[in-house]
Amino acid sequence: MDLPTSSRLNSRKRRKDGSGPNGATELDGIPPKMSRRSLGLREPAPFSDEVEIDYSKPYIRVTYEEAMRGTPLDRPVRVYADGIFDLFHSGHARALMQAKNLFPNTYLIVGVCSDELTHNFKGFTVMNENERYDAVQHCRYVDEVVRNAPWTLTPEFLAEHRIDFVAHDDIPYSSAGSDDVYKHIKEAGMFAPTQRTEGISTSDIITRIVRDYDVYARRNLQRGYTAKELNVSFINEKKYHLQERVDKVKKRVKDVEEKSKEFVQKVEEKSIDLIQKWEEKSREFIGNFLEMFGPEGALKHMLKEGKGRMLQAISPKQSPSSSPTHDRSPSPTFRWPFSTKTPPSSPANRSRNESAVTYDISEDEED
Repeated sequence: MDLPTSSRLNSRKRRKDGSGPNGATELDGIPPKMSRRSLGLREPAPFSDEVEIDYSKPYIRVTYEEAMRGTPLDRPVRVYADGIFDLFHSGHARALMQAKNLFPNTYLIVGVCSDELTHNFKGFTVMNENERYDAVQHCRYVDEVVRNAPWTLTPEFLAEHRIDFVAHDDIPYSSAGSDDVYKHIKEAGMFAPTQRTEGISTSDIITRIVRDYDVYARRNLQRGYTAKELNVSFINEKKYHLQERVDKVKKRVKDVEEKSKEFVQKVEEKSIDLIQKWEEKSREFIGNFLEMFGPEGALKHMLKEGKGRMLQAISPKQSPSSSPTHDRSPSPTFRWPFSTKTPPSSPANRSRNESAVTYDISEDEED
């Protein structure tokens, strides 16, 4: 039996005018745009004993073909899905979503078994029946909840709730001494199969908790639960506390290692940066040194220029040969006061005077 899934409802024909928004065609599987409004319900689904049913109208089941074509609004297809719904998870929600989308106009009724039936036929539950009722009530796909649902569906129960189809995965469900509790529903043509969600189930979640029991016990002890509430012995309690301290020490050591690694990495980066800067500065220094003190450096030119200036300053300038000769003025003669004669002179002075006279005479002769 084919299931009308949401993808089938959203499938549309290709338009003749070509592509849609962003160049995508309507066969590319893009869901239609939704208006900005709340799609969820504002109140939980009611219980079956709180809903009035008009028994004046006869109970006439609709066929599969009629249900697929669509029924009037006042006559939706009544689909029933039952289960334990312990630790309500996404697998449960997906199964109920498939049941809700089986037909265009569907009214989904969900039956939840009580603790007594579940403990007798399946085993102990994590959540009690009231918690499981409340969890199913708040699923958006559910229209009505049946509390204390029967383990095996009887014709009387189906007639009482006016059920058209029963939704469940098609894997044979062996329980209560039967190989398949839905066998008579399948034979009556009232069975609508759904698909299980792989990788998630109540048993899988419980297996995780049992496997990691020590981790969850330590976590809850740390959050304030007592060992008595967790059913943990005194020795295990002390062991968990010791493990918690050891883990804290390990975490601190790990943090110190990470910080030391970061510090070493920063030092390495800094040292590399310093080395690069030192290399740049050393190249610059060597270049400046060679430019100043090299074979053709500025110092050599400065020394050459200084040597030339020094030699020029030391050597006197030669007088020009064409310069005119200046006449010397005769040296003045000294005379004794109040005397017209020259004073007596010593032989040395006399010889000097004679030479002076001779010089004077020679000058006069020249003139």
